[in-house]
This record gives sequence, structure tokens and C-alpha cells, in this order.
Amino acid sequence: FAISRDTNSRFTLNPGAEPRELSSDRLHLALGRTYHHRSGYVDINVKMGLVFGLLWLFNIFLEGIHCQGVYAPPTVRIIHSGHACNVEEERYTERVYTIREGETLELACLVSGHPRPQIRWTKTAGSASDRFQDSSVFNETLRITRIQRLQGGRYYCKAENGLGSPAIKSIRVDVYYLDDPIVTVHQSIGEAKEQFYYERTVFLRCMANSNPPVRYSWRRGQEFLSQGSDKGVEIYEPFFTQGETKILKLKNLRPQDYANYSCIASVRNVCGITNKNVLFKLSNKTASPTIKLLVEDPIVVNPGQTVTLVCVTSGGDPTPTLTWVHSADELPKKSVLNGGTLTLPAISIEEAGVYSCVASNNVGNPAKKSTTIVVRGLKKGRFWITPDPYHNDDNIQIGREVKISCQVEATPPEELLFSWLKNGRPLRSSERMVITHTDPEVQPGTTNLDIIDLKFTDFGTYTCVAVLKNGGIPEISIDVNISSTTVPPELTVPRDKSPLVVQEGDTVELQCLVSGKPKPIILWSRADKEVPMPDGGLQTESYDGALRIVNVSREMTGTYRCATSQYNGFNVKPREALVELTVQYPPAVEPLFTEIRQGLGRAFTLNCRMLRAHPSKVLKYEWKLGTRLLTIGQLDQRDETDYHVRALNREGYGEYTCEVTNEAGAGACRFLVTGRAYAPEFYYDTYSALWQNRPRVYGFKLQWTQQNPLSVDRIVAYRLGIKQTGQSRWWEQEIPMEGAIAKGELITHNLTELIKPEAYLVRLTPITRFGEGDSTDRTIRYSAPVNPHLREFQCSFEDEAVCMFTQDKRDDFDWTRHSAATRDTKYTPNTGPSSDRVGSKQGFYMYIETSRPRLEGEKARLLTPTFNVAPKSPYGTVTSSPTYCFGFYYHMYGKHIGALNAYLRQKGQSGADSSVWTLVGNQGDRWKQAKVNIHPTASFQVGTTLWEEQWVINAELRWP
Repeated sequence: FAISRDTNSRFTLNPGAEPRELSSDRLHLALGRTYHHRSGYVDINVKMGLVFGLLWLFNIFLEGIHCQGVYAPPTVRIIHSGHACNVEEERYTERVYTIREGETLELACLVSGHPRPQIRWTKTAGSASDRFQDSSVFNETLRITRIQRLQGGRYYCKAENGLGSPAIKSIRVDVYYLDDPIVTVHQSIGEAKEQFYYERTVFLRCMANSNPPVRYSWRRGQEFLSQGSDKGVEIYEPFFTQGETKILKLKNLRPQDYANYSCIASVRNVCGITNKNVLFKLSNKTASPTIKLLVEDPIVVNPGQTVTLVCVTSGGDPTPTLTWVHSADELPKKSVLNGGTLTLPAISIEEAGVYSCVASNNVGNPAKKSTTIVVRGLKKGRFWITPDPYHNDDNIQIGREVKISCQVEATPPEELLFSWLKNGRPLRSSERMVITHTDPEVQPGTTNLDIIDLKFTDFGTYTCVAVLKNGGIPEISIDVNISSTTVPPELTVPRDKSPLVVQEGDTVELQCLVSGKPKPIILWSRADKEVPMPDGGLQTESYDGALRIVNVSREMTGTYRCATSQYNGFNVKPREALVELTVQYPPAVEPLFTEIRQGLGRAFTLNCRMLRAHPSKVLKYEWKLGTRLLTIGQLDQRDETDYHVRALNREGYGEYTCEVTNEAGAGACRFLVTGRAYAPEFYYDTYSALWQNRPRVYGFKLQWTQQNPLSVDRIVAYRLGIKQTGQSRWWEQEIPMEGAIAKGELITHNLTELIKPEAYLVRLTPITRFGEGDSTDRTIRYSAPVNPHLREFQCSFEDEAVCMFTQDKRDDFDWTRHSAATRDTKYTPNTGPSSDRVGSKQGFYMYIETSRPRLEGEKARLLTPTFNVAPKSPYGTVTSSPTYCFGFYYHMYGKHIGALNAYLRQKGQSGADSSVWTLVGNQGDRWKQAKVNIHPTASFQVGTTLWEEQWVINAELRWP
């Protein structure tokens, strides 16, 4: 019987129909056969006696197939290219990609699913996570040139298209490297009390950073040393180092122990990483380094002077290497280093600090000596006046005590000297004028002038002078006036300056009026919350009492405090005042912009919502289409407004604007109403997209669905543009559409006469009575059909999916997809084809390179898809073994060529692969073709295996 679909997409039963090939419009079923529908939604197993009873169930399944269409959640897999040393499958199907440091990493994320999934690569290593890129590019390739060891880790490819859960696959990248080994030498001396003896034991430690773990070996001269080969030699690995080092112990040094020692570090040639070695000469002069500094400590200099530090070695063999380091940071950029001499031209205060000379020769511990450079200077001079501290006075009064304090930061502090002047004349300490100084070691330095029993004759200008005793630095002088007008400060805020209302983006000045003499510095801060001021600090200094804010923002609304500082003024309780600042801003609305696609004659509603505004009252709105006013109103208790279109006409297309205004300005919602059709969505999972495959040309089955087809007027046609990649000329045609397109409906158009193996850029644009809609592009490339059920299967590996070929998990290493254009002659200058089998440098082939780092006997195996044996009887049984012709092109060239084998693997015969073809040795720098007949009796795969070197394959499978 057969089940067919009519024009209304209903399925009906046709008893007695002859079984035929499964298609999208007619589903023919035969007893005893199992069918899998191409949409992937149903398997139908037809058995005697169940056909009519389950007809209603089939009808439900088949209706579901039609309704769900081709939309499918994403699937993902990761393939590799570049210079992989190996790709292994570990437990829990984890893939490990091994690569040498400095090579190029290429990982491609192949996805399926419709709509086209978006791809994102991420990398996780331990607790760190780095996102490499967010992109919506299909088959996005992650490429890292000159990969470094820190870039190893697990890489994730995530694909999502809004259907189901995202698909995620990962691969661990293991970066292999080997650094130059380093030998360090330590020696010990022992004594015995009862019987005197002198023992000198030397330890040679070899270390090298590597991945995988390094293996060490020692050689004395040309002699390889091993444990037990010499009683005076012991070789061991400290258990706590986990193989990171190997120590050569020379017990009670003998004359023959003075020799050249080589440490060889090896990672066993993995990834072609060669061994590295280091030579150390041990003699009776071998000693750890000693040094001398030919400078004073500390070195005290003035800013702008040139400082030269000299460090010399006084001992050590081998000759030590000298370096200079700075305690604070790296050496100054303008410093000059010449051997052990460090020159610092025009030194500044910031470059002061401890400088250390370090000598190292890998014998014993490095030697280190330091000196301190002190750059002289004075800064931050301040003063304050303290009324009689015994009477809690805020004012200066005759007959009471008053103290003037002066503070300066000095470097070095012990050189700081203070002096006082009154009205320009030197002032000495006396019973009524008491001058005191703080401890010079306490920073900052402070001097006090206490005036006892203040008199009118004491009024005048007092000057505090700070100098450094060795001169060379400008002095700091601070004048303080003591008179009847010297009064403590008071703060007031002008009436029109608080509360202060401004517009967002304005420049505003907050004002505090300060009186008193002397006028102190004013400190501004936030009074309502502890947040930074506009300049980033918690306090802002002002010398005139004003706080100026440029481009004020809504976050700056609040209460500000102005307060007097306790320096450069009276040392009394700070005076404070508050200023209220209110920042008005226009309404914030949503959506800021929305595109709405509608067909003619349809109704829709536009909504504009106010999120926040200040002031939030007296809000007005205006709806416009272009410049034409539609309606106005006021938002009273509501925070949104709607505009209704009952039936859209051609004049109704355009940009709608809703402006919501207050005193500060306006916020606008914008809506672009258009009849443009959405972009089509190309279908990338077409089963056997290559439908025509002639010697020079090919055809491509282009398939797509229409995104939101019912949102706008009916799509009457598609404009198809096509051009060859690299060319500028476009060819265009229209594809008419009959009837309405349903959501999820798969549309097909066959492209013909495409030239092999050229790629083409295809652009598809939907057309409605409104006009052209959004376009979408895709690139199509020639690739052989990948349908194991066709009577002929061909593969040229042009597609990254490599025609569903797979790498055998039981081999030693993998095949790589290459082309002559991407072949790296640095590694294989004399091997590998210069083109594919048709002479194109752009064509692809499968390739392996085993001269480095492969070992003899290792195998790489590539498997074809699984093919079903074509039945000869209508009941699905194989009456005799059919004959298939397996043909391929190969290129076997190089001195390390081993054997190339083709095997037949049949279902149900695991572990019994049968050899059907073999070839051994170098076949020259040219392509050759091989053909062999095979006779499988069950579903089968063909595997190609090579031992050693490289080769390429283009495969085809034919059967009568």
C-alpha cells in the first residue's frame, strides 16, 4: 500500500500500491521494511496485521511531519586543522588536541539545525574564563597563530538557534613545549669529630619547563652517566618535585669529577620537539658569586642630578652575570645599564628608593647588595592657628595664649630646619615667644610658635621658613597674619544657591561664602551618601568656596556639604553648610526604536512607555507620522500611551514618533512601520545538496524557509542573485511564488551549470507588493554528494564536513584536510602534492605527515560513511553478494613512505576487517588512481590506513 498527500496536506491510504522510493510527497510502505522520513520526526515499521489498525496513528505522525517543517534544534561537532601533533579520544568522549607551541591552532565548529545556529567560542582553564568571540558566522573557525602555552585549555563551541537547548561541544588543547634546561650547583662540606676528614659534595640540579614531562639524562664528557655506573655518582629525583628536576650528586669529589657535565632534556621528540642540553664546566675553582658596591649607602642627591651605581664581581666561577633591580618597580625607562654600571640621568623624586645589584652564576645562591637613593625635597607646607587651648576659645583675645603651627614634608627628614620671622625680622625663642620643633624623625615635620599673654605689640605677620640644611632645594615660607581682624571662619550659602535646580548636561556652580581671616580651604563632600565627588575623590578642595561641576548628570542630585579645613586657618571646630542640588532630566522612554512589519489592511497598536523623568509630573505626549501630527495628550496617572492603527494603508508606512516632554526636555519612542518582508533563512542541512555532478559542471539544490512569512503581504517572488567568488558581475533572475508561503515551508530551487570546483555567492531577496524585502547571502562550494543510499557516492573533500568520513578512534593519529594553498613548506618542503588531482591549488584532500613526529608502525585510519547493501528482492533480503567498485586517487611521495591499505569493515563482523588493497613505498610526486571490487554482504564501511609519511585520497564508490 502507499500513503499519499493531497493538496490540503491530508494523507490517505492506497491499498495495493507498489512499493517505491520514499519521497516528501508520497510515502510508500512495504511489509517487513523500516522507513525513516527525511524530516527526522518518525520511524515507520510496517508489519502484517498492524497496517489498518494503526492507520490513524500514521496519519497523526505524518501530519506532524508536515506541520513542524524543517525547523530543528542545533547539533554541533568540532573538527581540526592546522599543525596538530595528535588528536585523541579520552574517557567520557573528551577530545584532546595536541599542538606544538608557536604553531597555528585551527578549530572549526560545524553545526546543523534550522534556523542557522549562532556560534560562540569560549575557553576555560581552571577558574579563568576568556571569551574569544561572539559571532553569528556559520562554521566559525577559531584560529590562534603562534599559540602559547598559557593558551592551552578546554575550548567550547556553543551553537544555538532558539530551538531547544543550545548544543555544546568541547575539545581540550594541550600545548607542547620544551624550554632550555638550566643547571644549578650547590656544594656542602662535612666534618667528623672522632676521626677528622674533609668531604666536599657537589649537587648538580637540572631543570627545564616542559609539556609533556621532561626526561633528563646526564653526560660527563662523552660518557653517559646512570645510577650505579660510578660509585662516586648518585642520580635521583627528589620526591617532592614530581619529576620536575633530576639531581646529579658527586660524593667526596675526586680529580676525575672535575669535567664538563651535560644535562640533556627530552620530551621524546613529540610534536617534533628536539632534545635540548646545557653544558656546565666543574673545576676546583667553581664557586658561588661575590660582589662589591662602589657607592655609598644611602646616596643623597638633588632632583635633576645624574646618579651612577657601580657593582663589580669579587669572586665566582663561572663568571657571574650582574643585573640591577628597583624595589618599587622596573628600572626607570631612561636608565642606562652597562654591565654592572647603572646610570640614572636627571633623577626625580619618583625614582628614589632601594636599588639592588644581583649576581648569579647558577652556583650556590645569588649574591645581592643594595643601596638607597634619597632625592632631597620639600613639599606640602600648611599652617593653622590655635586660640588659647586652656579656655576653649574660638577667637584670639588680648591677654590669652595663641599658637601658630607650621608643617612641611621633607626628604630626608633629618635635614629639615625651621626658622621664624616677625614682620620680616628673625624671631628667637623667649619666655613669651616659645618656639618648639617635633622630632625630626617624625614625618611630616612640625614647628610651633606659642605667644604667651598676647599683647597689641604682638600683632603682625609671622613667617615660618623651612629649608634643608645642605641647601640646593628652594625653601618653603608660610605667612600668618595675627591682628585684631584675625577671626575664625563662618560659612553661609547665598539664598538663591540652595536649593539649586539645573538641567542635566549643564555646568553648575555650588557656592559657599566664607568669612574670617585668614580664609581657610573649603572641603566639599556628599552629605546624603558616601559616594565619590565628580573628580573621583571623597573630598574636593576649593580655595574660593565654589564647587564647579561640568556636564552635571542625574546621579549627582543630592545634598552637598561645604566645611572649613583645619589647616591654613583656625584650628577650631569645622564650620559647615549644606547645599541642595536637584538635576532635572527629560523622560527616559522605551522602546527607543522598534521596527514593525505589517501587511496592508491590518490593524496594530504602538505603545510608548515612560520609565523615569524629573520632574515626573506635567508630562505631555505627541504622536507623529513623519512630520504630520497625529494626536496629543497628557500623562496624568499613567506612564504609557498607545496609538492604534485600524487598517494600514500605503500612506501609513513610515516612521512614527511619540515624544514625551517635561521641563527638562523630551524623550522619544520611534517605530518604523514597513511592509518589507523578512530575510529568508537558507537551509544548510539539505540532504545531498549536490544533485547534478557532471565532469566539468555541477548543480546545487538551494533550499530555504521564509522568516515570518505571514507578518507582511504575500511574497510573490524571490530575486535570486549569483556570482562567482572573486568576480564582480552578478547574474539575477526572479523565482515566482504561487500561493501563500507557510511558516516552516521548505522552498527549493535548483542551480545548474556551476563550474567545478568554483564557489559562488548567492543572494536571495523576497518581493511583495510593498517592494523588495531583506536579503540574505550564502556561499556554496562544490562538494560531492554524501548520500550512502545513492547508486554512486563521490567525495572530493571540498566541504569541511569531509562527506561524513570519520577518524577511527582506534588508530594512533588523525588525517587532516589540506590544500596545496595551505600546505606549510616549512615542515614538508619536499613532500606533499603541489595541487589536487585536477591541478587546482585551491582543491582539498586528506593528508597525513608522519616523518615528524610519527614513529614507525603508527597508523592513521579514515573511515567512509556506512553504506547499506542494496537489496535485490522486493522483500528487502540480499539474495547474492553485490559487487561494488571502490576507487580513489592517492599521492604517496617521500622517503619515509610505509604501506597504504584499504580495508572492508562489515556490520556484525567487528574486529575482522578484511584487506582489499595494499601498496608499499614511494610512488613518486604524482597522483595515481586505484580501483578495487568489493563484495559486502551487510552494511559496510571502507577504511584507508597508512603507515608512515603522507598521502592523499579522493574517493568514489560505484555499484551496478
